[in-house]
Amino acid sequence: MAESTVATPAAPAPEAERASAADWIAVAAGSLGALMATLDISITNSALPQIQGEIGATGTEGTWISTGYLMSEIVMIPLAAWLTRVFGLRNFLLGNAVFFIVFSMMCGWSHTLPMMIVGRIGQGFAGGAMIPTAQTIIRTRLPRSQMPVGMTMFGLIVLLGPLLGPVLGGWLAENISWSWCFFINLPVCIALITLLIVGLTADRPHWEAFFKADWLGIVGLAVGLSSLTVVLEEGQRERWFESNMILALSAISLAGMILIAISQFTAKKPIMRLSLMRNPRYASVIIIVFAVGAGLYGVSYLLPQFLSIVSGYNAEQSGAIMLISGVPAFMMMPILPRILGKLDFRMLVIVGLVLFGTSCMLDIDLTAQSVGHDFYWSQLIRGVAQILAMMPLNQASMAAVSREDSGDAAGLYNMARNLGGSVGLAIIGTVIDRRTTFHTAMIRESLTANSTLGQDRIASSAANWFAQTGDMAYSKMRALGQIAVQIQQQATVMTYSETFFLLGLALLACIPLALLLKTPSTNTPSAGH
Repeated sequence: MAESTVATPAAPAPEAERASAADWIAVAAGSLGALMATLDISITNSALPQIQGEIGATGTEGTWISTGYLMSEIVMIPLAAWLTRVFGLRNFLLGNAVFFIVFSMMCGWSHTLPMMIVGRIGQGFAGGAMIPTAQTIIRTRLPRSQMPVGMTMFGLIVLLGPLLGPVLGGWLAENISWSWCFFINLPVCIALITLLIVGLTADRPHWEAFFKADWLGIVGLAVGLSSLTVVLEEGQRERWFESNMILALSAISLAGMILIAISQFTAKKPIMRLSLMRNPRYASVIIIVFAVGAGLYGVSYLLPQFLSIVSGYNAEQSGAIMLISGVPAFMMMPILPRILGKLDFRMLVIVGLVLFGTSCMLDIDLTAQSVGHDFYWSQLIRGVAQILAMMPLNQASMAAVSREDSGDAAGLYNMARNLGGSVGLAIIGTVIDRRTTFHTAMIRESLTANSTLGQDRIASSAANWFAQTGDMAYSKMRALGQIAVQIQQQATVMTYSETFFLLGLALLACIPLALLLKTPSTNTPSAGH
């Protein structure tokens, strides 16, 4: 990932007019690796019931199948720059591709929960290395004139990977086997290895970078971020600080963060270059991408959950609605590089945030009768918004730093996006749980024994059941059961509407930060991504 910090023949001068075929092969390799990594974040979501049944895991235990991947991935992302310096870019990526195959096969052959979790943790480590390195390959291999094309490829992959994952995973689980959610990585990794060998020149390891590393920061990062991810993923299920496990992990996470903070002052080259955040242009990118990450992961959670709980959709039907937001990405693909090369990034990101917030506001009038087609317009607008917001942010993150800092900056950028997603999901989970309880209680209070409307509804429903069964006691019980289901459904609808509203407000609140963004200058090659 940090190839820009090591003098190797794999990085041609950025002033070159046109990238060579080998350069584009390297970019394709990086993009394919990033696609595989982002796809595997969510590919198990739809297949989770089948996987849990096969390995004998309960619903709560099964959440570790996703948590294990996210926990290791978010640790590896900021470590990738250092590990690239140690092993060399090609060696590092080839090693990760091999490890991804090994751990994917382990997951596919798993028959126990511990074996599955170990495999997913290994996948997360290998996959986490491929996301920021893809960004760095584009940064170091393409000339400025072709940078928008490369960043368009990377941006589309980051957006589409999480959307395609549940659809592909659900289809494989329903039509072939859940194991193919993992076995499918074998041919992809073989193609990736081939592209890496052809596109990247051999480079030698730099072991001195290993022995002189910021080990205090590395330990703090590994302990702090992994514990924080588990707290965010499992906190709501464990009732947050009512759980001894969450309390212990929170303390461990805090200790890890303290170690990272100390390393900023004691290490010659900290593993996490938090000093980059002193740059207001770069800091604004990180804050915005944190919020957009929360929006991306939040919508990817909210919409399928609503369609499943309220509309009765299965995973494949929900996936089809989710994919609608990917349509604008494919339609805009031919013009995106030109847009990125000519228009001010601040304007693009502001328009993207406004549209993203608007798409959330379109979903605040949900009803119990809302179905997939009610989300068409919001999904299409959301697709355009994600493209306009994320694409410039990818480049603006590098435009704000020097070429030598691009590896560390890419690690922080991708970590912020994923961490924003974890924080967003944790907040959303808490809001949904507590607001649903609140609305359920409020609706029940309005349906007292003195409520004429409530009594009429129960009497009418009981009469219908009595006509079918002839048992009045049973009919009244079924009528009360129906009322309880309707109360829960209405409370759920109200809660999801409120959550979309809060998500829209959070995105709109980031608009002032977009004014600090920096558009890469076409006349200063050292300044941009």
